[in-house]
Amino acid sequence: MGSLLRFGAVVGIAGAVLTSAPAFSQDKYTILIGYGFGGTYGKYARTMADHLRNYIPGGATIVVQSMPGAGGLKATNYASKVMPNNGKWILEPPDTLVISQLMRPKKVKYDARKFTWIGSVNRTNTIFVLTKKAGIKKWQDMKTKEVIAGGTGPGSTSYIIPQMLKHMLGAKIKVIGGYKGSKRTVLAMEQGEHHGTGFNWLAWSSIAPHWFAQKYGGTAEPGKEFAEPLLQVGTEPDPLLPNVPMITDFVSGINMKIVSFISSHGIIGRGLAFPPGVEKKKISSMRKSYAAMARDKNFIADAKKRRLRVLYSSGEEIQKVVNGAFKNADPAVVKAAAKMVFGRR
Repeated sequence: MGSLLRFGAVVGIAGAVLTSAPAFSQDKYTILIGYGFGGTYGKYARTMADHLRNYIPGGATIVVQSMPGAGGLKATNYASKVMPNNGKWILEPPDTLVISQLMRPKKVKYDARKFTWIGSVNRTNTIFVLTKKAGIKKWQDMKTKEVIAGGTGPGSTSYIIPQMLKHMLGAKIKVIGGYKGSKRTVLAMEQGEHHGTGFNWLAWSSIAPHWFAQKYGGTAEPGKEFAEPLLQVGTEPDPLLPNVPMITDFVSGINMKIVSFISSHGIIGRGLAFPPGVEKKKISSMRKSYAAMARDKNFIADAKKRRLRVLYSSGEEIQKVVNGAFKNADPAVVKAAAKMVFGRR
């Protein structure tokens, strides 16, 4: 009970969404997200909550709670140290949890390898986007004209990607932070507080489809586009953005290795994970429930209505990627990346 009381005091919950559930249900589950509800973390969490409860044996009530801060790291630290491990508390981790731990080992209070992945329903690239008002037609223009990039905190791609462009490509970018989630960051961009930033394409296309040209899957009329995707970071081009250049087209040497290392965040996507110490039988049961939800045509249709896409990865697959990232991480590359993005470690 003490942990739950501390949660209420520490979190400063931004809100909670209680999905409808059968009256006979006795089990209550909680999904914790590290951002506000308006972005894709919140949208995915609520969509998963609406459908996952149907596949938990006996039915369930699922509550979604928000603990914004430090680009998702506040919630991740809480999940590692305080969250109950009874199988009824679940984290939707930030996609940067592995690279944040490797680059800032003294700043994080979790070990990504000790979380147990349930599964994920998306994988995507990070896209650096600027408003048309910034006066940048191609990324090379940023070498001579400064832009302001907004973000949610040092644990997010909205901080990491602008820093990479600044140091790798010589782009003149001033980074400001503190926004509580991607939706608020995008709103601030629309209001002129900053020019743009780096989020996954799903966030851009679901929050502001009216900003982008139809060739990118947007809904803006020709000539009325508000923003433009300039560069993407990932292992290969996003299917909707085949003509948007990859950052790998312009880097080499140690920078190429850093980009490859950073790009590993894509497969983590928008998934769920148990905190350390959950019983194996509960893990197995929840993975089966999650897999069934991900294949459910009603879940897929509901996600589509919310402008979310479903690309399922099993918990076992993600677990291998997460654990492999630590085994294969070149210390020299990690150190160089940390120095580039965060300064001295």
